[in-house]
Formats: sequence, C-alpha cells, structure tokens
Amino acid sequence: MARTATARRPKSQPQQQPSPWRHGAFHWNELRTRDAERAKQFYRDTIGWSFERMATPEGGDYWVAMMDGTPVAGMFPLASPQFDGVPESWMSFLAVDDVDARVAKALEAGARLVMPVFDVPDVGRIAMLREPGGAGIGWMTPAGTMTKG
Repeated sequence: MARTATARRPKSQPQQQPSPWRHGAFHWNELRTRDAERAKQFYRDTIGWSFERMATPEGGDYWVAMMDGTPVAGMFPLASPQFDGVPESWMSFLAVDDVDARVAKALEAGARLVMPVFDVPDVGRIAMLREPGGAGIGWMTPAGTMTKG
C-alpha cells in the first residue's frame, strides 16, 4: 500500500472557510413546470421535499425545494405567456466567476443567449444560453464570495 503525503498548513496561516460555490461546478437545478402544485405534490410524495415560496423580482412565485432544512432545487412556474414555447424540463446552472465575460466567450464559440443576462437580488447574476449543440444551460455568478476553481 502506497503512503500519500499530506500537506500541513503552517500555524501562522489562518484556515480558509470552504467556498459556497466553485467556478465550473454545477450549482443549482431548477424544474420549469406548467403545474407547480402537481410537481410539488409529486416530489413531496416521492422524494420527501418540502417547499418554501420565494417571490420573483416580477412578483411571481418561485418555489425552493427543501430537504432536511437545506435548499436542494428550485421550481419555476411557466405561467406567463412569454413561456408558451418553453417545454417543461429540468434546467441546470453552472457557477461561473464572471457571467458577463463568460457569456461573451460563449457567444464567440457559437452559443446563443436566450434572454438578456439578469440579476436576482441575494442570488446572483444569471445567463440563460443554448450551447452550440442546442442544449439549454444556465450560468450564474452567485451572490457573495467569488471563487475560481
């Protein structure tokens, strides 16, 4: 069995707190649904999630799925006519260090911005993209401490 060396931090250096997010890692998942009540009931009955309501910047409902008191996913009701062509689906969001700079690179690489980049107070700055193959992906620079991975 091989031994691995472990690095020790000198006592004079303060220990860093773990970052709440990391550039390039999946950060959040969101269900987009036309029937939030049906979806909440399904995940409540099958997974054991509870839900907390959060208002969107426009005043609509957004549901945060909770497991043992910890947020685990979101649920966005596709209630407005502007979402008529959007299929029900799960959407994943990657954490990125600078959403505006990363979107510029994505557009140069053939991605398409689905809607203008926007801010959600206390959540972060968010971009919705279609990568060159057509798959949807969200990118976000979460509010709070930024970490590059």
